[in-house]
Amino acid sequence: MSPADTSEAGLEKLICTALTGSPCDPGSGPVDDRVRERPAAYGVGWIPGTPADYDREYCVDLAQLSAFLRETQPEVAESLGLDEDGPTRRKFLARLQGEISRRGTIDVLHRGIKHGPHHLDLFYGTPSPGNPKARELFEKNRFSVTRQLRYSRDETQRALDLGLFINGLPIATFELKNSLTKQTVADAVEQYKRDRDPREKLFEFGRCIVHFAVDDHEVRFCTHLKGKASWFLPFNQGWNDGAGNPPNPNGLKTDYLWKRLLTRQSLTDILENYAQVVVEKDPRTGKKSAKQVWPRYHQLGVVRKLLTDAAKHGAGRRYLIQHSAGSGKSNSIAWLAHQLIGLSKDDAPVFDSIIVVTDRRILDQQIRDTIKQFAQVGATVGHAERSGDLRRFLSQGKKIIISTVQKFPFILDEIGSEHAGRRFAIIIDEAHSSQGGRTTAKMHQALAGSDDVDEEETLEDRINRLIEAKKLLPNASYFAFTATPKNKTLELFGEPDPQPDGTVKHRPFHSYTMKQAIDEGFILDVLAHYTPVESYYRLVKKIEDDPEFDVKKAQKKLRRYVENHDHAIRLKAEIMVDHFHEQVIAKRKIGGEARAMVVTSSIERAIRYYHAFRDYLRERKSPYQAIVAFSGEPEFGGEKVTEASLNGFPSGQIADKIREDPYRFLICADKFQTGYDEPLLHTMYVDKPLSGVKAVQTLSRLNRAHPKKHDVFVLDFQNDVESIRRAFEPYYRTTILADETDPDKLHMT
Repeated sequence: MSPADTSEAGLEKLICTALTGSPCDPGSGPVDDRVRERPAAYGVGWIPGTPADYDREYCVDLAQLSAFLRETQPEVAESLGLDEDGPTRRKFLARLQGEISRRGTIDVLHRGIKHGPHHLDLFYGTPSPGNPKARELFEKNRFSVTRQLRYSRDETQRALDLGLFINGLPIATFELKNSLTKQTVADAVEQYKRDRDPREKLFEFGRCIVHFAVDDHEVRFCTHLKGKASWFLPFNQGWNDGAGNPPNPNGLKTDYLWKRLLTRQSLTDILENYAQVVVEKDPRTGKKSAKQVWPRYHQLGVVRKLLTDAAKHGAGRRYLIQHSAGSGKSNSIAWLAHQLIGLSKDDAPVFDSIIVVTDRRILDQQIRDTIKQFAQVGATVGHAERSGDLRRFLSQGKKIIISTVQKFPFILDEIGSEHAGRRFAIIIDEAHSSQGGRTTAKMHQALAGSDDVDEEETLEDRINRLIEAKKLLPNASYFAFTATPKNKTLELFGEPDPQPDGTVKHRPFHSYTMKQAIDEGFILDVLAHYTPVESYYRLVKKIEDDPEFDVKKAQKKLRRYVENHDHAIRLKAEIMVDHFHEQVIAKRKIGGEARAMVVTSSIERAIRYYHAFRDYLRERKSPYQAIVAFSGEPEFGGEKVTEASLNGFPSGQIADKIREDPYRFLICADKFQTGYDEPLLHTMYVDKPLSGVKAVQTLSRLNRAHPKKHDVFVLDFQNDVESIRRAFEPYYRTTILADETDPDKLHMT
């Protein structure tokens, strides 16, 4: 784009020229025979399309679709009457359009369609090495780009800036803006929401795979246009550990999109291994809903980078992936696991089996669904419930084995001895649920190898200790995903980075920082509203104009707490309940759906809080109730109690029940503080000393995004701002370990 050309048209020309070698003038007529015959000769293999070839009724570029079918399946093409607008062609186009409406473009490209006696392939995927026939077919795919695509059946003047097609089927649309004309990516998003009617056939769910809003600084995308409710996500590289894109001395900040991501090879890879339609079932209502998935920039980046490195170096490596909460780790892990199966080096598989170590059922299901959509026949998934399952799956050579953290010691033993001749990828998902009830203690014992378990030692610590004890197995590569790596984790899995002064730092292989996740709106900033109780007391003294808030009553309780050192649990419970009713419920936080967590320092205190909450909520005639969460069967008041005996329902239902009224308060003793993902959590009351990674993990329970969640609140009775800020500092940006505790860790084999 020349400095003088600041129009949207200038950006259109720039993108088209980069893709096709031609500015794709929208006023030109239908494509010529030269283009029909030699699509790959253009630029990086894209063809300039023309708006005149787009059939608005059937949402296809007829010229490109016809040329593709004639060249690849001439006999079938002959029977479809593609040359003239008659009943034969209309019947075929109606069938194609109906299949896309029913199954979505992704599935139609993957599996083709049946029409009468014929099966039609509509896309040829990445050829395997040494297969010239597949290579030839892949080259015949027609990737085309059309400027000023007039799409509307009733308002023919309505046009999109760009439309991308594969073999005549629309896969992406673009709205372009240029900040030099005082319009930005936000205006492009607004244009989609305001002017692009989701009832138009081109915009129906599943037809276009992605819609891009682009300016010269930023890219955003949406996979399902819903008018004002359309959700556009950032698709930016990140800059300075935050949002946005780095300066580009050779062009626009956003040209990575068309220069690197939308090449024929890259786009094919996304279609084959990432883009998908996922059907989700709400476990409570049984209602099914479909969503179309397009990878976020960092997800695509980390999986591709890991695959490249593993293909180059083979088994025996270790990788630390530091991705913040809100980064979509589940999808990243599922996409990685599926693609590691087919990874090869010198024509031999790099790994015989992939073992995913997790305690999340949802990840198990995600991996199964991903495999089902993308994998070739024979790629099978097994969930190892018991040690016997694990042994059987290993000897059967199952491709992907999903196991729990409890079985980690057994996994290391088996693959280090019985299966030493085979190669494994071990993906460790750190988002362990801490909702495990009575099995948690047993798991801790199994991992510690004794009955003497340090309460403060986390699962991450135990995994590190086991790996140290067993050494890093030479026939396995480790892929550890964590938001908050400890020093020991960085040491074991991080990349050694020798410094000029002779010291060695360790850094993650790939990172997506908490700062970037907050900047991009995927998580909320929990520190923005972190308030120690003394600060809250000073704040309340200033509130006089809020009729909803009984200042005198609130001040009285807080004064008793702060000034008279009356730290009784009953008084603190009243302060918490009053705050929740008057500052959270009355202000309709999360649309009136907000929940609160109470973090306590022991099981006994949690139970005492539970009783205090129950009594005071009754006195207040509140419609709400509390749930208590702890492990084991402690004695309280002279008798053994359990979660179930106090709550009145089984432990396994706690996570579901807290989402339903009348339950609004979750009172925890060292449970639900790591790996618990509940977007309705808005407020946290902390009555426990917190420091380091524990502080980050605990407070981060609040950070999950929800469409109606605009802020969060922490009221802390035990900690101060400075210590909490220090705890978060190492994880806000990429974590780097400055020096090692043991230099020999580098040489472990």
